[in-house]
Amino acid sequence: MKKAVWAGLIGILALAGSARADDYPSHPITIIVPFAAGGPSDAMARVLAERMRVSLGQPFVIENVTGAGGSIGVGRAVHSPPDGYTISFGHLGTHVANGAVYKLNYDLVADLEPVVLLPSNPMIVVSKNAVPATSLKELLEWLKSRPSPPTAGTAGAGSGSHIAGVYFESVSGVKLQYVPYRGTAPALNDLIAGQIDLIVDQTSNSINQVRAGTIRAYAITDDKRLASAPGIPTADEAGLKGFNMTLWSGLWVPKGTPKEIVTKLNAAAVEALNDPGVKKQLESQGLEMTPKDQLTPEALGARQKAEIAKWWPIIKAANIKVD
Repeated sequence: MKKAVWAGLIGILALAGSARADDYPSHPITIIVPFAAGGPSDAMARVLAERMRVSLGQPFVIENVTGAGGSIGVGRAVHSPPDGYTISFGHLGTHVANGAVYKLNYDLVADLEPVVLLPSNPMIVVSKNAVPATSLKELLEWLKSRPSPPTAGTAGAGSGSHIAGVYFESVSGVKLQYVPYRGTAPALNDLIAGQIDLIVDQTSNSINQVRAGTIRAYAITDDKRLASAPGIPTADEAGLKGFNMTLWSGLWVPKGTPKEIVTKLNAAAVEALNDPGVKKQLESQGLEMTPKDQLTPEALGARQKAEIAKWWPIIKAANIKVD
């Protein structure tokens, strides 16, 4: 008798889950962006959310949950109900590097389901205009000549800008003093104001200020120049060989989210990324669109695991650790 009762309960729960998936979405969806409003992650999430709203028929709410290099916001998403109504937006810093930097109360791979691999963003070396250098070679000479380490803005320990800065140090031999912010948007504001010396920033965050002449750009970390900014050389071209780094982004949902819901979210995201208007907006920010054969949950999961294998040893060797 007990077996029959348990079997019935299991069947009811399965049907309920199926019904929820069939009815999904029936109310607004929240995307948790783990950085401040106005930054590159926030900007990409808002562009995607507006187009995904059209596909899914429900509004999207962007919730900016800042702190600890994005790990607080990711944790909020991880511990949300696995019903498809809370999405975690993140990137190389939040969903790879933070696992080697912070003592997290969640597992970045085991506790999240990948949804889609989003456009990638090469980093760019930018400084305040008061720096006298006009080339990367001159910048390195100026940085090394300082009596104390130059200040570099980051979005917190383990963030993409921090990891890029550490990588920059290891390749160039420069020593930097890091100034953490709750996102690269406020860090950029201080760079424009001359309060810090430089940022190894996401191109999408800095490119408009470079165009406006409020900060100076020296090199990007891609293996080719950006179509949207052809005048900026690659690090290899500028004389800093091996300084190559791409900050890719993605969407995840809590582990246990029904597969049918993950499929619906993936389809909406892919439709958004294939929209000519969305592509134009993202490419104008210096973002590189994801190849169509990589727009799958499996591709994001594989990229995340491969990047953990690559970056964790580098981060641990640099002794970047926050309790």
